[in-house]
Amino acid sequence: MLLSLHSFYIFALKVTHFSFVLILKARHIHIQGLVQGVGFRPHVHRLAHRFGLNGWISNAEDGVYIQIEGDEKQIAGFIETLESRPPKASLIHALTVQDTEPEQLKDFTIRKSKNLSDRITRVCPDIAVCEECLADMQAQPHRIRYPFTNCTHCGPRFTIIRTLPYDRPGTTMDSFIMCETCQNEYESVHDRRFHAQPVACNQCGPEYQLLDYDKPKQPLLGTQTIVAECCRRIEKGEIIAIKGLGGFHLMCDATNPIAVSRLRQAKKRDRKPFAVMMRDINATARFLLISEKEEEALVSWRRPIVLLRQRHQTGAGFPSDKKTFRLAGDINPGCATIGAILPYMPIHHLLFEHLSTPALVMTSGNLADEPIVIDNQKAHDTFRGMAQALVVYNRDIHNRADDSVVFTANDRQRIIRRSRGYVPEPVMLNFPVDRILATGAELSHCFAVGRGREAILSQHIGDLKDPETYAFFTESIDRFCELFRVRPERIACDLHPDYLSTRFAREQSLPVIAVQHHHAHIAAGMAEFNLEEPVIGICWDGTGLGSDGNIWGGEFLYADLETFERYAHFRYLPLPGGDKAAKQTWRTGVSLLYQAMGPDFLTLDLPFVDWVRKQQGFELLLQAVEKNLNTPLSSSVGRLFDAVAAISGVCTSNAFHAEAPMKLEALVSPSVGGHTMTSPEPGNGYAFGFDPNGEKLPQIIDTKPLVRELLSDLLDGQPVPVIATRFHNTLVAIIFAVAHEMKLRYNTKKVILTGGVFQNRYLLEQAEKQLEKDFTVYSPEKIPCNDAGIALGQMAVAARKSP
Repeated sequence: MLLSLHSFYIFALKVTHFSFVLILKARHIHIQGLVQGVGFRPHVHRLAHRFGLNGWISNAEDGVYIQIEGDEKQIAGFIETLESRPPKASLIHALTVQDTEPEQLKDFTIRKSKNLSDRITRVCPDIAVCEECLADMQAQPHRIRYPFTNCTHCGPRFTIIRTLPYDRPGTTMDSFIMCETCQNEYESVHDRRFHAQPVACNQCGPEYQLLDYDKPKQPLLGTQTIVAECCRRIEKGEIIAIKGLGGFHLMCDATNPIAVSRLRQAKKRDRKPFAVMMRDINATARFLLISEKEEEALVSWRRPIVLLRQRHQTGAGFPSDKKTFRLAGDINPGCATIGAILPYMPIHHLLFEHLSTPALVMTSGNLADEPIVIDNQKAHDTFRGMAQALVVYNRDIHNRADDSVVFTANDRQRIIRRSRGYVPEPVMLNFPVDRILATGAELSHCFAVGRGREAILSQHIGDLKDPETYAFFTESIDRFCELFRVRPERIACDLHPDYLSTRFAREQSLPVIAVQHHHAHIAAGMAEFNLEEPVIGICWDGTGLGSDGNIWGGEFLYADLETFERYAHFRYLPLPGGDKAAKQTWRTGVSLLYQAMGPDFLTLDLPFVDWVRKQQGFELLLQAVEKNLNTPLSSSVGRLFDAVAAISGVCTSNAFHAEAPMKLEALVSPSVGGHTMTSPEPGNGYAFGFDPNGEKLPQIIDTKPLVRELLSDLLDGQPVPVIATRFHNTLVAIIFAVAHEMKLRYNTKKVILTGGVFQNRYLLEQAEKQLEKDFTVYSPEKIPCNDAGIALGQMAVAARKSP
C-alpha cells in the first residue's frame, strides 16, 4: 500500500501515541525522614511537572507516599533529582521504590493526608525566617511589615504542632482562618506558600500587643506602633519582655552598661553570661572573631547561639553616624567568649531596622532554674518588676524550646544545648530502640523516646530539682509519646537512685534498666557514630554515681554498648560538705591542698590560703577533711578544675554551673612571652604520676605532682594565664599517656572524648590534635557531650539488654 507524505505523517503520529501508551511506567515511592513542614509536597509537585510526569503525593504518619507515572527515563530523572536535591531543611532517611500498575492519571496532584498506622514521620524543627519572606514584607501589600510572615521554607514547626500529620488543624494555627488571598496562595502549586500550614497575613493571622506595666488597660496595637515603641524604650535603657518562637525573652540594649546591669539585677543573675542578638553578620564581625564554620552555623536555618571569641576592646566597635558602640563589659564577666545569635523571627528584623544599637541582649525569659515562660498571662505576672513592657502575640506556643547553643572546635560544630532548630530531629541508629524511654540524668536534662531505629531526643528541659522544671519534664514525656506514637515497654535511667529522673522511671510499672552515668556518656558517642566494637572511652565531667558508690568524673573506660571495664581514674578527692563543694569551689581547693601537702599547706604564703583562713566554718571544714566526715569521694575532673581555679585566685565560688572551669579556660594563652604553650615541650605542663598498682585495675592517676608544681609557680609569681595553660596542657598529656597504655592493653585505636568537661574548647582541640597522631578520635557532634546527651547512651545500652 502506497501512502502520501501527509498520510504517512498522520500514521506515524498514531503509532507514536500508541507506543507511548504501551511503554507507560509507574512507580510507587515511599520516603521516610524529615519530609513534613519543609515544603516537600509542593517541591515534588513542581518536580513532577518539570519531568512531564503524572501521579500524586500524600502525607502519612510514616512519611510521604508518591505515585509517579510516565516515561521510564523521565521517572529515573525525577527520582535521582528528588534524592540529590531535596528542599533545604528536609532530610531523606529512606527512599523505597516499587514497580506498580499505572493508574492512568492525567495530572499530578497533592492528596489529603492519611493516617495509616501508629508509624510516624519526622517533625520538622522550627526554621528561621527566609530571605524571600523578608522581601515579601517589603513588597506584598497584605504582608507589609507583617511579623508572622512565613512560607514552606521557614517559620514555626515543632513549637506549634499538637499532632500528626502536620496539617493546620493539628497546630496552634487552627483558630486562624485564612483570608481569601492566603487561601489562594495555599492552594496554588506555583506559590511558595503552597500547603504552608502557618501561612497568614495582616488580614487573617496572629497579632502582637504591647502592654505597658504602668498602663495595663491600654495595650498598643499595630506592628508599626509596637516596633516604634519597643525601639524607643530600648534606646532609653529599658528592659522588654517579648514572646519568641519557643518562649519569652528579656531584651535590652547590649551596648548600654546600665541597662545590662539592671537586667542582671532583675534576673538575680550575678555573673552568668548573656546571649547577644546581633543585627547581621557584619555587625557580629565588628565585635567578635568569626571563622568560616562559625559563620556557617550563625546563618544556618537552625539559627543557634554560637559561642564566639571576643575581639580586643580597642578594636571591637561598631561605628555609626553618631557614636561607636561597644558591648557592655557585664555581658560575660570573666569569660573569653560571647554567645551570639542572628535574628530568626520577622519581628527581630523589624526591630533592627529602627534601632541604632547593633546588638541586643536576648536572654531566656524565666526565673532562676524554672523553664522558659510560654504563656501570656504567666509572662505578665512573672516579668512584672523585671521588665517595663511586655510584647505578646495571640498564637499559643505548644512546645517550649529554648535557643540552642553551639561552638566549633577543630572546624567541627559541637552542641552544648540542643533545642530550637534541632528538636525533634532524631538521631539515626544502626540498631532498633523501639518503645524504649530513656529518662536522662538530672542537670542539663533531656530525655529520649525510641521509635524503630530512631532516637528522638527532647528539647532542653533543665534542672529537674526545680518543681516547675520537673512538671515540664513529665508533661513533655507525655507529649512526645503521644506525638510520636510511642508506648514505652522499657525504661532506661541513671544508676543514681536519688535522681528525680530515676525515681520517675521506677514509678512507671515497667522494666527498668539502670545504666552507669559515664558508660551512658560513652555509649551515646558510640551510638552517634554507629560504633559496634569496644572503644577507649574518656569521660570527664562534674559528677555521676559510680558502680563502687563513689562519685566518678575522671574516667578511662574500655567499653562497648553492653558493658565496660574501668581502666583508670583520677585519685579520689574528698568533697567537704558534699554538694556544697560544687558551688563553693574553695572547699575543693582546700581538700586538694590537704591531699597534696597535709596541714602544711597552711604555711604557704598564698593569697588563697590567707583568704580561706578567714572564711566562716573553715576550722570545721578542715576537721571534716582530716577525719573524713561528710566528705564523699570524687574522681571528677570538673571538681579538679574548681579546685585549681580557687587555689589560683580565679574563682572561689560558682555563681552558675561550671563558672570556675569557664573562667580558668578563658585565661589560657597559647603563646606567653613569645613562647608557644601548645607544643608538648618540657615546661608547658606539670608533672603527674600513677599509683604503683602494677597490673591491678583501675590505675590511679596521681595529681600530687601537678599540685606541687602548680603551687611552685604561684609562689614564684608566675602569671595566672601561664598556670592555667600549663594545667590544661597537663590534662592533655594525661589523656594521651593513658590512651596509649589502653591501646597496648586492649589492642584498639578508637577513642571517644565525652562528658561536660570537653565543652572546654582548648582542651578538646588539643586533645583531639594529640590523639589523632595515633588514634581515630570521636567526640559528640549531633548531641551534647554534657548530660543533655546521656539519654541516647542509656537507650543504646538498654537496647542491648534482654527485654
